Amino acid sequence: MKRLLFYFVVLAFVLTGCNTSAATKEGEEVDKPPKLWVEISGQQYETVLGAYCWKSNSTAECVDVAGSEVLLKDKEPIEIEAGETVTFGMDYEPLPNEVHLTQTSNKEIKDVAVTNFTFTAPEEEGVYYYDIGVWWMDESNEDVSDGNAIYAIALKVK
Repeated sequence: MKRLLFYFVVLAFVLTGCNTSAATKEGEEVDKPPKLWVEISGQQYETVLGAYCWKSNSTAECVDVAGSEVLLKDKEPIEIEAGETVTFGMDYEPLPNEVHLTQTSNKEIKDVAVTNFTFTAPEEEGVYYYDIGVWWMDESNEDVSDGNAIYAIALKVK
């Protein structure tokens, strides 16, 4: 019986330590990650939400989906000039405090540098698939994520 009580106490401490407050959009809690858009030459384009883990109210949900090439198979890639600047963002506070970008082309995957939510399109013609990974890391505990999401886009460099 003491062992069972001990496990309940440990579980209570673990659950108390988890941050269950969801970030908000204009004061409203949201039940999935916010929409992410990319901007190219002053025009905004929607991305497709992929896998994510998100907290809302007192619940958390993780969803796993296929990669960007599968998610975008029925969508036309966004046409872009070689070397053009791509900026991404969201109408949401707080903004994610960690971002990672991977590019897939001809089955080759590579990391792409991101600075201030901006990256540069490749110089070579072709179709490129991107996974934009964003994390809302807890400010007081760097090992705790308050939410994360992966968004997909495809660019066709002319």
